Amino acid sequence: MANATDHLWMHFTRMASYPAGEVPTIVRGEGAYVWDAQGRRYLDGLAGLFVVNAGHGRAELAEAAAKQAGELAYFPLWSYAHPKAVELAEKIATLTPGDLNRVFFTTGGSEAVEAAWKLARAYFKRTGKPTKHKVVSRYIAYHGTSMGALSITGLPGIKTDFEPLVPGGIKVPNTNFYRAPEHGDDAEAFGRWAAEEIGRAIEREGPETVAAVFLEPVQNSGGCFPPPPGYFERVREICDAYDVLLVSDEVICSWGRLGEYFGAVRYGYQPDIITTAKGITSGYAPLGAMIASERLMEPFLTETGMFAHGVTFGGHPVSCAVALANLEVFAREDLIGHVRANEGAFRSTLEKLYDLPIVGDVRGDGYFYGIELVKDKTTRETFDEAESERLLRGFLSTALFDAGLYCRADDRGDPVVQLAPPLIADQQHFDEIEQILRAVLTEAWSRL
Repeated sequence: MANATDHLWMHFTRMASYPAGEVPTIVRGEGAYVWDAQGRRYLDGLAGLFVVNAGHGRAELAEAAAKQAGELAYFPLWSYAHPKAVELAEKIATLTPGDLNRVFFTTGGSEAVEAAWKLARAYFKRTGKPTKHKVVSRYIAYHGTSMGALSITGLPGIKTDFEPLVPGGIKVPNTNFYRAPEHGDDAEAFGRWAAEEIGRAIEREGPETVAAVFLEPVQNSGGCFPPPPGYFERVREICDAYDVLLVSDEVICSWGRLGEYFGAVRYGYQPDIITTAKGITSGYAPLGAMIASERLMEPFLTETGMFAHGVTFGGHPVSCAVALANLEVFAREDLIGHVRANEGAFRSTLEKLYDLPIVGDVRGDGYFYGIELVKDKTTRETFDEAESERLLRGFLSTALFDAGLYCRADDRGDPVVQLAPPLIADQQHFDEIEQILRAVLTEAWSRL
């Protein structure tokens, strides 16, 4: 739309890159596709923003929202409840691993992460360890943009404008095996090394000062880093040894993205807290949650106990109603099983791109993949900052969209193309993704 930049301030957007005001404007969605204002169709290879897990155009989710708005449009969860929040919290508790039965609703992922850090601090203050306040997270990892969540985030480029941030954020190596600084020929040994780096960081800071470790099951930023074998098992042991909470940040990795309701289940570890959002409603309404264990709730169950935190629209009745309807779709259509049955085909289709000289690595799990781009496959030489700028923003992002594929070309780590289609996607969509990527990446290589 020509007037889109007159008043609309878009998120994470170089506003000057639209000098004529012509911003791509998406007006409709159906299944795995979206359409722009000119009627052009695009395969949604990112599920919006890792969000539209059940696919676009689900009338029943819109109807659930309208029905709830007609009955009770809003009421807060501040000392009161409403039926949909109660029902949804109960449903979530049946799906989480272990005794993660306490559901604190937010409106999105950053708020869920913020709430988790506040809970970790408050819990230790109430249990006689008031100096435990720091958090450990990984380099290049994204955990949100509110001030606390941004301190946990490991991306310097999106932090500098807002410093000084909340103190206490400690960074450790991530699990990018393709660029492993140690044990690059042994995934299990690399995983143990990466886990031990968390223990060493806790020791350096002093265990009496560290409250929590925040990890995504598959790290998003940097291009989909799955955990090496044994990684989370060892991290759990380290957290137990130092009395540190393990927070599984599943804002992206929950609700089927990895072929389970929660990524922690896929990789077989037990967190103390799960943070979630995005796919819980498939994007039909905003909602997030921090899900905590019974142990963490106990200090707040005294006569005057209170977790002094809340947000106005956390657990909004309309959003909770949509989430419940969304989970009914998941169950009826077995979307979790669909991902498990088709993830191998998705991977093998993307791996066809290995014959291109620009493709260095294809990595991920479930319906969540990153394709790392390189200058030299043999040496794994990456692109410098100026080359990445020309490759990603100067060509790839626009060329992929123009070719009919909406996805993410990102260089917050090394240059990657990220893919996370709606969970309804099947082989026809995988083939379409591969064909578009092949054509555009081939042209990109010819331009280098």
